[in-house]
Amino acid sequence: MISIKSQEEIKIMAEGGKILAGIMEELGRKVEPNIVTKELDRVAETLVLKSGGTPSFKGYQGFPFALCISVNEEIVHGFPSERKLQEGDIVSLDLGMKYKGFHSDMAVTLPVGKISPEAQRLIRVTKKALKRGIKKVRPGVTFGDIGNSIQRHVESQGFNVIRDLCGHGIGKEIHEDPQILNYGKRRTGEKLEEGMTFCLEPMVAVGSWEIGQADDGYGFKTADNSLSAHFEHMMVVTKDGAKILTVLK
Repeated sequence: MISIKSQEEIKIMAEGGKILAGIMEELGRKVEPNIVTKELDRVAETLVLKSGGTPSFKGYQGFPFALCISVNEEIVHGFPSERKLQEGDIVSLDLGMKYKGFHSDMAVTLPVGKISPEAQRLIRVTKKALKRGIKKVRPGVTFGDIGNSIQRHVESQGFNVIRDLCGHGIGKEIHEDPQILNYGKRRTGEKLEEGMTFCLEPMVAVGSWEIGQADDGYGFKTADNSLSAHFEHMMVVTKDGAKILTVLK
């Protein structure tokens, strides 16, 4: 069942989302060649706790860290480790925070130093796909409409949407109904209503959309080891469209 949030609940989620966006911005400034990924996790957890929140992912389904860090062909849920980021890598940071009883969640993919033109384009296309999905959000449209918009943009650029992973509702639980596919047919699925809160998060691959287990045994990577990017925002449905909650403004 998809929950409808009250104005007071939305206010709390917006407050938490703004804090999370600030934390993510600070983390992004630390992404550079030779930084150890476990250090990014340490900084993320410190900033979350300092803000009055707790890490949503730590301990969730056995995940032992605050921050998911996925590099190059890794898609999502990658473990921080002693690995050092290298010039030319791309890295996806995915962070959730519980604040005053409600979760917020966002993800970005960032370049590590100078990256290839293909990697630049992948990041640009994935970010634009999220914007396309957000633009579709308004009462009365379906989740299929949103997925179709994301899919059409990605495939028009010669890339593929990861099909076995998806966005989700969010609130008192980090993952709530519904599951939101990044592909689909128009006019299918649940219709959006004012007060719904959820995360759109297109995950895009240069090559095949098929996935496999990452080397850490927990996360996921592309089956053909092609590059992957991931962007995510949390939002609420209003009468005028989507209001993004994971932004600083």
